[in-house]
Amino acid sequence: MSMGHNTAGPLLAGRALVKAHGRTEALRGASVELRAGEILAVTGASGSGKSTLVHCLSGIVRPDAGSVTYAGERLEELPEKRLSELRRTEFGVVFQFGQLIPELTALDNVALPLMLAGTGRAEARAAAGEWLERFGVRGQAESRPGELSGGQAQRAALARALVTGPRVVFADEPTGALDSLASEQVMSALVHTAREAGTAVLLITHDAQVAAYADREVQLRDGAVASLEVTA
Repeated sequence: MSMGHNTAGPLLAGRALVKAHGRTEALRGASVELRAGEILAVTGASGSGKSTLVHCLSGIVRPDAGSVTYAGERLEELPEKRLSELRRTEFGVVFQFGQLIPELTALDNVALPLMLAGTGRAEARAAAGEWLERFGVRGQAESRPGELSGGQAQRAALARALVTGPRVVFADEPTGALDSLASEQVMSALVHTAREAGTAVLLITHDAQVAAYADREVQLRDGAVASLEVTA
């Protein structure tokens, strides 16, 4: 695969990131780049700093040292209001346990980010239904999270992450709580939908079968990038 079209540089880049939690250094100079439309897997053992990396790259936490640049903006220099706006519109996040709001139906969970951004309820619900359809869970639209299987709930969470049309989705162990069949269904749906929408995905996983869905893999070890593996 030619890399010539990437001359504009990465969409998102973390450079020499350092972050400590108390006396524990979670990141020790990690650097990672994500290009527009790319699916990048970040792998590593538990405790290697993967989740801290996601939190820094998505602007949830500020690194102690180093920088995060997104589309030309330095995240650590932005006011919280702008960071919140980015997380609401440009970034989508999916966690291991989808974190759907238990009192809302699947449809209203997916519609919520649009309504928070000012879209009318009817329009937001219509868009949410289309996204549930894409992820194969339209039939569960009126179910609450407690009535969904793990795989169905995670696909609804992916629909919620993508409904605003983000440029980057951060998927932190999105299949970690699922069996192998549900994991395959979730990853197939995520990759297919991201490709269609041109969305970049930063995929955090310890599972080699999940990492295989990515275009490229970066391995974290003790808070630093241990190896860079480029696939064609």
